Amino acid sequence: MYFTKMQGCGNDYLLVDAVRQKIPKEGRKGMAVKLSDRHFGVGADGLIFIQGGEKAPYEMEMYNADGSRGEMCGNGIRCVGKYLRDHGMASGRLMRIESMGKVYAVESLKEAVFRVEMGAPFFLSGEEAEIAGYRWMTVSIGNPHAVTLLSDKEPWNVEVIGPLVENASCFPDRINAEFVRIRSENLIEMRVWERGSKETLACGTGACAAAAVCMQKGLTDEKITVKLIGGELAVFWDRRRNRMYLTGPACTVFEGEI
Repeated sequence: MYFTKMQGCGNDYLLVDAVRQKIPKEGRKGMAVKLSDRHFGVGADGLIFIQGGEKAPYEMEMYNADGSRGEMCGNGIRCVGKYLRDHGMASGRLMRIESMGKVYAVESLKEAVFRVEMGAPFFLSGEEAEIAGYRWMTVSIGNPHAVTLLSDKEPWNVEVIGPLVENASCFPDRINAEFVRIRSENLIEMRVWERGSKETLACGTGACAAAAVCMQKGLTDEKITVKLIGGELAVFWDRRRNRMYLTGPACTVFEGEI
């Protein structure tokens, strides 16, 4: 099986072309666990299969490092867009890619910079939930997120608090946790504990969720930069159309065969 390792702001995935290769549907969960392992496998935050879609020319079937299925992946779908462009599977700047039944528009801006129309953020509750001594706003942007705002003096505590939030009883399907510090009206800093992958260097849907919370509270502008461990992402919430846009890099690391 041939694969391509790609990353967006250090959020890395193994992409498998299931259009040009016959990859059985069975066993993909176990394959994700085995190949994502950074000591005994290839190493990645997850595994993505590119295949023909029902509502779009191509579908992204994404699995987290623990084998759980991901509804959406903002960094991963940009990597899929770059893969399609690099391998002659899509022409033009705009591509339509399906993920878990929803279709997303992915636009090539530069050779390694892509913009995704993420859709509308949906606030799961109008009230903040208190978990592990922190206040959390819950919002979905393709998949569920819990966002907490930290002061400059508060520690990140991602590895301690992250798993408590992910597995809290109020989230039976588990949830991603974003820790945010507001630096200015157009800049926030974020770290993320991803459901099924632990702390990662970046999370595209998480960046959008964190931005949505900050914007909804009137704490930032509607165009901001999200600074992550692995780099920076740009988020724009078009309030008139109620659509969020995520812009950032997508890069090939290497190709291999296993």
